[in-house]
Amino acid sequence: MATLLLRRVLQTIPTLWLIATATFILMKLTPGGPFSDEKSVRPEVQILIEAHYGLDRPLHEQYLHFLWQRIHGNFGPSYKYVGWEVNEIIAQSFPVSLELGVYALLIAILIGVPIGTLAALRHTRPSETALMSVAMIGICLPSFVLAPLLILVFSLQLGWFNPFGWAYAGDRVLPALTLGLFYAAYIARLSRSGMLDVIQNDYIRTARAKGLREHTVILRHALRTALYPVVAYMGPAAAGLISGSFVIETIFFIPGLGSFFVNSAFNRDDTMVMGTVLFYAVLIICFNLMVDIVQMWLHPRTRND
Repeated sequence: MATLLLRRVLQTIPTLWLIATATFILMKLTPGGPFSDEKSVRPEVQILIEAHYGLDRPLHEQYLHFLWQRIHGNFGPSYKYVGWEVNEIIAQSFPVSLELGVYALLIAILIGVPIGTLAALRHTRPSETALMSVAMIGICLPSFVLAPLLILVFSLQLGWFNPFGWAYAGDRVLPALTLGLFYAAYIARLSRSGMLDVIQNDYIRTARAKGLREHTVILRHALRTALYPVVAYMGPAAAGLISGSFVIETIFFIPGLGSFFVNSAFNRDDTMVMGTVLFYAVLIICFNLMVDIVQMWLHPRTRND
């Protein structure tokens, strides 16, 4: 198992290098520059600004300096947030995005797994169709449509929650619900299909023949194996929750890392964009590694894959 984990970690090195190189090239090919929208300044001032940030160097020197700084975990200064390092912005704003992602993931699991399990246990019954129809709402309504609907109903009409902000505990409900419902639908489908496969196995029939109660058979014997597809989906789901938070944070005015990333892309804050992309890439790789570890625990045979 340790050898497999070491191999997975070593595989991330060329992946991160490719991501860093592609991001650097794309930002350099993008028309304009980080200071092109500023008020016109004298040429000598422009030269001093570019020299201060190293933008006057040859492109290959900028690239090597970029890689060297990133290897040491230094993302450089922000071009638009004067006096701030990219590392400082990430350290202050990412906990907000992480909190939102955790709440959304909990909502997706707590809604998706029970619905999928109950639908599988009521297979071919009308209640199965009703349960899966409810789960499909998350897929049919994208976040930029669902968010205004939730704000309209629960904020403007019922007045239960604030429509914007991140100051109070209730401000977490609508953003987390908007982000989590989409993935709850997929988790429900995966839970249903996994449970349908498991309950047909011989050891489930044996457990029932021994006289065990149905909830004991499902919770103790069937659910662990049935959730294997859900666990495998957690890696892509984590990546989707991270990227999906960009839209949610913008709609609900949440001071998370996603909103900084969107603003930096519009402002051509190259260091902020490249630093955020690499940070998210490392984060997603760590999530996938954690998913691999859980899969090995659930199914020890996968350690030899």
